Amino acid sequence: MTMTADLKARFQAQAQGAMVLYVGYIGVVNRLFETLARLGAAESDALAAAAGKDAGYVRRWCDAAYATGYLEDAEGARFRLSAIGAAMRPDAPETLMPVAVQAMLSAHMAERAAGLMPSGARPGEQVLAECETLLPWFGPMLEASYAPVFETTISPAIPIFSEIDRQAGLAVDLGCGNGWYLRVLARRYPHLRGLGVDGFAENIAQATTLAETEGFGARLSFAVGDAHHLALPEPADLIAMNRALHHVWEGGIARFLDRLRGQIKPGGAAVIWEPNWPAERAALRKPGWARLAFQNLTEHVQGNHLLGAEEIAAAFLAAGFAEATTHLFAEGKEAVIVARTPKDHRTAGQRA
Repeated sequence: MTMTADLKARFQAQAQGAMVLYVGYIGVVNRLFETLARLGAAESDALAAAAGKDAGYVRRWCDAAYATGYLEDAEGARFRLSAIGAAMRPDAPETLMPVAVQAMLSAHMAERAAGLMPSGARPGEQVLAECETLLPWFGPMLEASYAPVFETTISPAIPIFSEIDRQAGLAVDLGCGNGWYLRVLARRYPHLRGLGVDGFAENIAQATTLAETEGFGARLSFAVGDAHHLALPEPADLIAMNRALHHVWEGGIARFLDRLRGQIKPGGAAVIWEPNWPAERAALRKPGWARLAFQNLTEHVQGNHLLGAEEIAAAFLAAGFAEATTHLFAEGKEAVIVARTPKDHRTAGQRA
């Protein structure tokens, strides 16, 4: 096989993989995997009726899902979930749902980047809401992708959380999405209180419902708000930003961090979790790092760019924080920076 033929075959296989994920995404968004799991086995029309969807669309989806391995034949003309189909359920252990949602989000952002490149326009975060089926799944995608590692690996390695818990302190999550970060903290730290702030009302509605469902309604609250115009009901013991600091960086990070410091109690902390943009371009060729390069391209559409852990820590110190400690995870691809405010804010003002 020639090099060109080999490349063509490889690219065709990759395209096939993307198509499989698109079929999975359609089933996720329309709750077809969950519905068929509940039914056990069903003909396509019965599945459509149970899911409340159009029978013609579901019939064609069942053919595509069968062809791509999500469904198997049951007796008669009925279908049942394959092992892969069962794993696509959002409530399945180690669900594959976020992979399908991310694939569709990537396709959307690639199309926007292609169209915007001639003009250089950077329309901002509203591009995430341009596809009506994507925004409701953005929070669940992030939760399924990052909550397990936060609960088992990251939160136990960051002592500030236990400290805030002992004080029954207030943890604020800016850009909270569906509230997964605060719900993880609430499960692990029974005295900690939380406030989540997000710019999308859809996310706040999800976060409020999920917190109440899990019994955290008295300890966790959520509100629509703008991180640039933050007005907390009380000074925070901790302000967290999870994969969100890069969204405010280009708007004037020095001013933003100065305002952020003013919302945190003396001796409190900002806890920043970011993809760790490598100092050397060659790192992007390492296994698992290419996704950061693609994400950085799509972040440009939103008016952002990814950050390195060292530049984040340096910015907090320059803004008058007393210290900034970096913790690296996932072979350096993920960085958590804990920036402490001085115990005397007058000292911070003099340093700033």
